[in-house]
Amino acid sequence: MSIQLSEQEILRRESLQQLRALGINPYPAEEFKVTDFAQDIADNFKANPDTYKHVTIAGRIMTRRIMGSASFAEIQDSTGRIQVYLKRDDICPGEDKTLYNTVFKKLLDIGDYVGIKGYVFETQTGEISVHVEELTILSKSLKPLPVVKRDEEGNIHDGFTDPELRYRQRYVDLTVNPEYRQIFIKRSKVISAMRNYFNAQGWMEVETPILQAIHGGAAARPFATHHNTLDMPLFLRIANELYLKRLIVAGFDGVYEFGKMFRNEGMDRTHNPEFTAMEIYVAYKDYIWMMGMVEDCLEQVARAVHGIAAVQVGANEINFAGPYTRLSMYESIQKYTGIDVSAMDEAGLREVCNDLKIEVDATMGKGKLIDEIFSAKVEANLIQPTFITDYPIEMTPLAKKHRSKDGLVERFELFVNGKEIANAYSELNDPIDQRERLEEQLILAGRGDDEAMAMDDDFLRALEYGMPPTSGLGIGIDRLVMLLTNQSTIQEVLFFPQMRPEKKAKVATADDFIKIGVPAEWVQVLNKMGFNTVEELKAANPNKVFNDLGGMRKKLKLDITMPGKDDVMAWFA
Repeated sequence: MSIQLSEQEILRRESLQQLRALGINPYPAEEFKVTDFAQDIADNFKANPDTYKHVTIAGRIMTRRIMGSASFAEIQDSTGRIQVYLKRDDICPGEDKTLYNTVFKKLLDIGDYVGIKGYVFETQTGEISVHVEELTILSKSLKPLPVVKRDEEGNIHDGFTDPELRYRQRYVDLTVNPEYRQIFIKRSKVISAMRNYFNAQGWMEVETPILQAIHGGAAARPFATHHNTLDMPLFLRIANELYLKRLIVAGFDGVYEFGKMFRNEGMDRTHNPEFTAMEIYVAYKDYIWMMGMVEDCLEQVARAVHGIAAVQVGANEINFAGPYTRLSMYESIQKYTGIDVSAMDEAGLREVCNDLKIEVDATMGKGKLIDEIFSAKVEANLIQPTFITDYPIEMTPLAKKHRSKDGLVERFELFVNGKEIANAYSELNDPIDQRERLEEQLILAGRGDDEAMAMDDDFLRALEYGMPPTSGLGIGIDRLVMLLTNQSTIQEVLFFPQMRPEKKAKVATADDFIKIGVPAEWVQVLNKMGFNTVEELKAANPNKVFNDLGGMRKKLKLDITMPGKDDVMAWFA
C-alpha cells in the first residue's frame, strides 16, 4: 500500500474492499431518482406533512451518532442539511442485519454519498428528520473531510479557513463551508439578471473567438500560443470588442457577449489573469445614452440579487439606484489634487507625478501619465457609483473624438467603492481616424509599451464598409459580483482562481527508512503514524515515537517483533 496514504485513507480503502466483498458496489452506475431536497423539507413539512410521507433524498453523510440499534446522521445535499434517523430493523427487516451492523456502523464514513428513501417526521426535540426505510451507497469517500465544528450559537471552530487551501480545493471548501455557496448563487443571479435585461431590449447574445491572430480591443499584455497546423502565432483574447463591432458593421442593432478574457499581467485582490467580462454594442446610441442604460441595468441587477438597490460593501452602503455622479477626468483630478492638468504636455505631467511621488517610467506617454495620476489620487475616493467622463484622446484609441471638447474622447468609466467596474465609449467609426490612432499605438509599442494596441487591418477594413454610430460598454463581472456579495478579493468570487503550482509534500521510500535502521516491517507503521520522510521522523521525540510504536502494534494487532528502545534511539542518531 502506498506510503503516501494517511491512516484514515488506508482505513477507508480497506472499508472499500470490504464493501465489495459483501457484494455492494460503492460506485453504482444506476440512476438514483431524487424527489426531495433538505431545504424544501425544512421549509414546508410543518405546513404540508402529508406531502412528505414518501421522500427520496441523496447527499453526503456529514455527522453520525450511533446508538446501538438506532442512529442519527446528517445528510447534506445541494440545498442544505437534514437529520436522518436509522433503525436497524427498519433498514434490515429480515434476519440479515449486515446493512446496519456492518455497513452503516463500520464501513461508512463522514463524506460518503448515500441515497435514502423514507418518510419525514418531527422528533421529540422538534427537529424535522427523515425516518430511513432504504439506504443505498452512492459513492465511497476515500479522503476524510476537514472536521468543521459548529456550536449551538452557530460559531465555527476548527474551520477550513486557510485561503490557499480553500481556493485550491474549492470542492472541499464548498462542502464544509456551505455558506460560501451563496456567493456563487448570487453570481449566477447577476449574470442571469443582466442577460434578461438585454434580451428584453431585443439585443442578441453572441459568441466571438477566444483564439485571435491579433490581440486587440484593449491595452493589455496577452498570452501567446502557437497553432501547429497553420504554423502561426495566436493570442488568447484580451477583449472581444473588435469582433463585436464587426457584427454591428454586419447590420445587427445590438449584440452582447459574456466571455472569458485573458491578460498576462499581475495578480492581486482585484486581478486574475483569467476573468469574465460582459461587452455590449448598440447601434445609433452614444455614451450619454449608455450612462442611463447602465444606471437602469445595475439597479435591476442589484434588486434581483438583494431585493433592494442599496448594498452593504464593507463599511459603505452603496446605492445602485441612479442617477450617478458625473465628473470629467480632468475635473476629478482637480477636485482631489487641486491641480489642473488639462493643458499640460508630457513634461509637465512628469513633473506633477514627481511632485506627487507617483512612480512612472520612460515608456509612458501623456495618456498613461494622466492615468497614473488618476489611479493614485482619485480612484479611492469614488465610493458611490460615479461616472468619470471625457478622457484625453491619448488614453483611448478606440473612442470617438469629443463632439465639443478638443483633445478628449467620448468615454466614461464607472467607479464603485474605489474600483472601476465598467468602461464605455461613443465608438470610433471613422476608419481614417481609427487607423491614425492605431499607428500612434505602434509608436508607443516601439518605445517599449507592451500593453499598446496592435494594428488590426481586418477591423479597419470592416470600418471602411461603414459602421453606424454606436455605443459600447464593458463590465467586469467578477468585480461587480465582489460588490454585490461584499467580498474584498476576486478569488472569493471565482470557483477556481489561478494559483501557483502546488508544492508537493516530500515522501521518502521504504529504503530511506531502512538505511537508518528501521526494520522493513515497521516502515508502514511509521507512515500510518504520519512520518512520510526521515526528516519528519528525526524531528520527533524519540521516547514518544517508541511508546507510540507499541500503541500502534497493539491497535493494529500486528504480529511483528517490537524493536528495542535502544534500536529506536539509534534511528535518531
